[in-house]
Amino acid sequence: MTDLDELRAKLDDFAKPKKQTEFSREEERIIAGFEEIQRFVEEQGRPPRHGEERDIFERLYAVRLDRIRKLETCRTLLAPLDHQGLLGDEATERNDAEDSLDDDALLAELTGAVADSAVTELRHVRSRAEKQAAEEIANREKCQDFDRFKPLFEGAQADLKSGLRQSQPIAAGNRGIEAGDFFILGGIILYIAEVGEPLKTTAGEVDRRLRVIYANGAESNLLLRSLQRAFYDDPAARRLVSPQSGQLAFGGEFEADDVESGTIYVLRSLSDHPYVAEHRELIHKIGVTGGKVETRIANAAHEATYLLADVEIVATYKLAGINRAKMERLFHRLFAPAQLDLTIQDRFGHPVQPREWFLVPLAVIDEAVERIRDGSIADMVYDPKTARLSR
Repeated sequence: MTDLDELRAKLDDFAKPKKQTEFSREEERIIAGFEEIQRFVEEQGRPPRHGEERDIFERLYAVRLDRIRKLETCRTLLAPLDHQGLLGDEATERNDAEDSLDDDALLAELTGAVADSAVTELRHVRSRAEKQAAEEIANREKCQDFDRFKPLFEGAQADLKSGLRQSQPIAAGNRGIEAGDFFILGGIILYIAEVGEPLKTTAGEVDRRLRVIYANGAESNLLLRSLQRAFYDDPAARRLVSPQSGQLAFGGEFEADDVESGTIYVLRSLSDHPYVAEHRELIHKIGVTGGKVETRIANAAHEATYLLADVEIVATYKLAGINRAKMERLFHRLFAPAQLDLTIQDRFGHPVQPREWFLVPLAVIDEAVERIRDGSIADMVYDPKTARLSR
C-alpha cells in the first residue's frame, strides 16, 4: 500500500494544473509601470523621490511606488520581478500635496487591480489637459528599433563632453520642437525622431503627434504640447544645442535666441622672418576669442605669440552655444601634426616657440569648420604630406 500511495502522490503532482503565466490587462499595466520605476533606478542609482524640485517623471514614479507598496495584490504580482528590492516597507519622503499630485494618473493605471479608497480618493482635481499631459509623458514603452538611435545618443553625449554641443535652459519663448532635436527631461536625454502632421485639438488648437526616443531604450508617442508643458514643469529641462541644429552660426547673423560664444579667427603673419615670408600663404594662426578680434591683435607686433609682427585677419567664423576653450583645443589637436616649428627671440632676447601657428592651407581650415558644423569632424585627422583631412 505504501508503494501505491507514493505512486498516487506522484501522479497527483503530474495532474496539477499548470501555473497560469498570462496576465490580465490591468496586471500588464501594473507590471509596465513597475518596470518604468526599475529603469529609473537603473539610470539614477536610487529609488524615485518626492519633492517640488523633482521632475514630473520622478514624482510620478515615487507616488506610484508608494501605492504599489501599500497594495498587497500589487506586491504579490510584482515580487518575482523585484530584483532591486523596491517592494520593501521603506517609504519615500513626501508631503500631502505630493500625495495628491499624481493620484489621477495612478488611478488610471491601477483601475480594476484592487479596490482601495486610498487610491480613488482625490483631494485636488487637475484640469483634463493636465491629466492627459501627465499620462502621455508617463506612458512609455520599449523602443523596438533602438539600435537605430543608440549611435545618435552616443554621438550627442560625446559632443557634450567635447564642447561641440551644450545644454541650455529652455526659455519660455523658445520651446520649439523639431525632428532631430535633443533635450534633457527628467534627467534623461530624449530625441525627437518624428513630428507628425498638424492636427486640431478639441480646444481648437493646432498640435502634432511626436515619436520621442529616450536614452534608456524607451519611447513614447505623445503630443507636442504635452512635451512643452513638461518642459515648463521641469526647471532642470535643457535643450542640447549643436551645429546640426543651427545653433552654431558661421559667418552669418545670429538669431534672436542664439547664445553668442565668440569667434573663431584665422590670422596670417606679416613677419619678415625668411621662413615665414617664404611660406606666408600656408602659415596660419587659429584661435577663438569672446571679444573683438581686432582688439585682440591690436598689440601683435609686440607679442611673441604673434611672431612679434603685425597680422592680417583672413577668416572669421561666429559661434553660438559652443565652449570656446574646447573649440580652440579641438583645432589645435586636429592640426598638431602641422604645427609650425619656429623659434624666435622675444623683445627681451629670450627664445620663444609660438604654439598656435600651423602649416595648413586656408581651404583646409574652411573644410574643418564645415565638418564641425555638420558633425562629420569626428575621427578626422590632418595629413601634412597630402594637406588633406581624412579618416
